[in-house]
Amino acid sequence: MTKVTDHGGGVRSIEVPIPDNPLGHTLVYVVDTDRGAVLIDTGWDDPTSWDTLAEGLTACGTSVAEVHGVVITHHHPDHHGLSGKVREASGAWLAMHAADASIVRRTRENRPERWFAYMTAKLTAAGAPEEHVAPLRGARSSTFPGFSPALPDREIVPGELLELPGRRLRAIWTPGHTPGHVCLHLEEAHPAQLPGNGRLFSGDHLLPEITPHIGLYEDPDDATVTDPLGDYLDSLERVGRLAPAEVLPAHQYAFADAPSRVGELLTHHEDRLTDLLTLLSAPLTPWQLAERMEWNRPWDQIPYGSRNIAVSEAEAHVRRLVKLGRAEAVTGSDPVTYVAV
Repeated sequence: MTKVTDHGGGVRSIEVPIPDNPLGHTLVYVVDTDRGAVLIDTGWDDPTSWDTLAEGLTACGTSVAEVHGVVITHHHPDHHGLSGKVREASGAWLAMHAADASIVRRTRENRPERWFAYMTAKLTAAGAPEEHVAPLRGARSSTFPGFSPALPDREIVPGELLELPGRRLRAIWTPGHTPGHVCLHLEEAHPAQLPGNGRLFSGDHLLPEITPHIGLYEDPDDATVTDPLGDYLDSLERVGRLAPAEVLPAHQYAFADAPSRVGELLTHHEDRLTDLLTLLSAPLTPWQLAERMEWNRPWDQIPYGSRNIAVSEAEAHVRRLVKLGRAEAVTGSDPVTYVAV
């Protein structure tokens, strides 16, 4: 059965399933406005997910056809996947931060083969073994089916109120999980009068029990070295200072005391950076570092795609250490290795 939760004050959530994923579901929020329902995220593009979203909206007293707008916290397919279908069915506008809209645009405009070549080069540079890289060499779109996410037609501008008639919803730019991730601050009194500063739709930025992945989303034509972990930690501190009465995340469940959860995540990443410095007492590639890091399962049990994510997470942490002056690349190493300083 479709699970709908009433959070009070004209806000409900629908558990939209993610197929074959341990997360289970995405919490799609339905916010009542004077012009009709506005969705925060839409869920994965899958027939069962679509049916669940439609049934949930009916349970909320509305329908897909009546959706007024869609606000996307970030471009990942478990959040943005159904946005195009919602727009087709309703004529709703879609809003997204410019940085993630740029990623969506690149995904749509570039042939899959170009991404395979780019990933091959990235993994090779990170020290991945040939048996891991080989499936990407000469791969075609039929081997690894792609997708064409919907282009947004509105831009979310950090610090500004979104156009939700009768509501006060302000965008907060929280990069790290993706470059254009946003949290959304509902600047209204909590319906249960909980102490704090309104409510925060946190997407994947702040979750009650999960540490969000820090991703590398880089333009193949741009050589800029980014620091996504540094961006994430700065964003976390901003959210902690906001001190919302309640956090409404995209996964798991709603929770209070955001500053405490922020503190836990800041400590987690500082501990992880400290552990990595110990590992980097001898030079290691990002792949070798990922092999030695602690994950939720042994390295030999991590699936192929998840290993790619783990390597990008390792590289994000290394970049942070380099920026802090606590590690450096070994001159002349190929693939590049890093060592603590």
